[in-house]
Amino acid sequence: MLRQEGQTITKEKGEPVFRQGESDKHLYFVQSGMLKAYYTSRSGKEFIKSFIMPQDLIGSLTSVYSKQSCSFSLVCLEPTVLLKIAFEVLQDYSQKHHDIANKLIELLIGFAMKKERREYEFLCLSAEERYKLLEKNSPDLLAKVTQNDIARYLGVTPVALSRIKHRIP
Repeated sequence: MLRQEGQTITKEKGEPVFRQGESDKHLYFVQSGMLKAYYTSRSGKEFIKSFIMPQDLIGSLTSVYSKQSCSFSLVCLEPTVLLKIAFEVLQDYSQKHHDIANKLIELLIGFAMKKERREYEFLCLSAEERYKLLEKNSPDLLAKVTQNDIARYLGVTPVALSRIKHRIP
């Protein structure tokens, strides 16, 4: 179904997939590459929501389901290949095919669990604990992403991140 209904798109490093405030009615399956999902405040400050890797699924559910604008932006951190599919097509298929409906439910539960984990980390862990967790679970990410982006992801300044890294043996 994805190969039949989806469209393969290629993006270059720095190229946006969609921007906060725009409308986008698609979900994206990452085939290769890496992306950054982030919010921009009214004052222009960037807050990184997540990093998206191969085999991940991403889309603005606010935009695809509620018909509102995207609440965050999505940009490629390296050359990226995505499979783009309209959410409406997924909904139509899921109404006709039980197995696709179950897979869609699994994917949406995965979204919710990822968000729940991220909220827990921000609300219950210190910045140092969040860094250690990132270091343990995603060492490849630390090697690929700029220190400024790591700091924004952790919710600290680059100076604070430097201090954290120096405290850790």
